[in-house]
Amino acid sequence: MDKWVLLEHKVYSANSLNIHYDFLVENGIDCLTWKFLKIPLLNQASIEIFKQPNHRLVWLSRVEYELSGNRGFVKRIDYGRFKNVSDTLDPDDLRFILDGELLDGLFEISGNFCTLSKNN
Repeated sequence: MDKWVLLEHKVYSANSLNIHYDFLVENGIDCLTWKFLKIPLLNQASIEIFKQPNHRLVWLSRVEYELSGNRGFVKRIDYGRFKNVSDTLDPDDLRFILDGELLDGLFEISGNFCTLSKNN
């Protein structure tokens, strides 16, 4: 119960292609899920993050997937194991140590913002 994944979600519309990122953290029966519009960079300013409904565990193992109903395409761009360094899994106040290629370090969520910093 310590897996996480970062998915790139391409959403098709009549005149454009929109991209956002879904960050999922395993919590036992499903995954806590957030959306952000750009990937947080190490030791940079915080970015806005949006809590989403929990997603099914199957998303932790999917590499690429075409969504039904022409809702877009999802591709895994980073994943790994996390260590929760918060007291609980409160989705508005979390601290994880991540071990990914893009997300590597201390990932902190506070309200609607997140940061990625070097893990000391």
